[in-house]
Amino acid sequence: MSLPLSGVRIVAIEQYGAGPFATQHLADLGAEVIKIENFREGGDVGRAVGPYFFGEGDSHFFEAFNRNKCSLTLDLKKPEGREVLHDLVRTADAVFNNLRGDLPVKLGLTYEQLKEANPAIVCAHLSAYGRTGSRAAWPGYDYLMQAEAGYLSVTGEPDAPPARFGLSIIDLMTGTTAAMALLAGLVQARATGVGRDLDTSLFDVALHNLAYVGTWYLNGGTVTGRDRRSAHPSLTPSQLYKTKDGWIFLMCNKEKFWGVLAEMLDRPSWITDERFCNFKARLANRDLVEQELDAALSRATTAEWLERLGGRVPAAPVYDIQQALESPFVAERQNVVEAEHPRFGKIRGVAAPVRVDEPLPARAAPDLGQDNARLFAELGYDAERVAALRESGVVQ
Repeated sequence: MSLPLSGVRIVAIEQYGAGPFATQHLADLGAEVIKIENFREGGDVGRAVGPYFFGEGDSHFFEAFNRNKCSLTLDLKKPEGREVLHDLVRTADAVFNNLRGDLPVKLGLTYEQLKEANPAIVCAHLSAYGRTGSRAAWPGYDYLMQAEAGYLSVTGEPDAPPARFGLSIIDLMTGTTAAMALLAGLVQARATGVGRDLDTSLFDVALHNLAYVGTWYLNGGTVTGRDRRSAHPSLTPSQLYKTKDGWIFLMCNKEKFWGVLAEMLDRPSWITDERFCNFKARLANRDLVEQELDAALSRATTAEWLERLGGRVPAAPVYDIQQALESPFVAERQNVVEAEHPRFGKIRGVAAPVRVDEPLPARAAPDLGQDNARLFAELGYDAERVAALRESGVVQ
């Protein structure tokens, strides 16, 4: 197959969530991602993250982040391990890591340390707080970034305790950002023959995601807080409303949708009513808009309203995880895929978000060290060399 990243080889010193999520994007699109795993520690720590497991060394968590990859056991703390790494780098396009900010240089993973082996190598680094500055050696995780970057102050109901985002959104977005950075480096390296370091961090991405609310504060001093029912801070209606049997989320984020909604609810007077006729008026009267919409929407169920409003007024049901994954639209879009695992059979997962005009690969996450023999053979190592590496404790 000629997938977009076919022929691209990435050596990944990664673990847990953000880093593996980054390279899974690339592996899904055809890149060969070689996970370097320290067998002394059981490999990627994600293999042991419960509470759900397919078997020893293979958790549901690990499968969620490591589809379509290879695994090579290697101790990079030993000089012999560095030699193997350099041999791999000569065959690779990029080296990726999501280590603590002070560790890449200690393990020899920077461009300056690898360019002799391959001048075109792209070195992408994902850390908690960056590789420079006072926090370079600090460990850090998603929820900490959400707390410090202000997310907990804008999530949840106004009278409730601070609340984090329901998913590890900073890990996921930093992974996606790191994948984009790595690809940008590859574009330049292929044009010039020269690689470089590219850095991103959980903290930088968390802060960058503040986007427009950050701009509001930086230019006008406005501190955005929490609004009832997950309401948009400036657009109305754009929040949860009550139906006969639950909730519906409406987003009339263009003026034309308000008019359509008013007509469909048999309230045409709302279109010209001075309290509701534009965004500014509706924002000033948000409580009244909420009351009126609750009353109108409570005449029918969420499903009935979605049937009427779908495609005309932006609306969505409020699902739990089971409902979300079993939605008929998810089945229509083929958003759930199956990957074949040699020990556990078919493993289901969420499909890659990028579609191309041919099937994407669907291999389950690798067993620890499953690609050792193949990769050593490709590097030209004979049985004696491999035996010596095992004897010295560099490989499993």
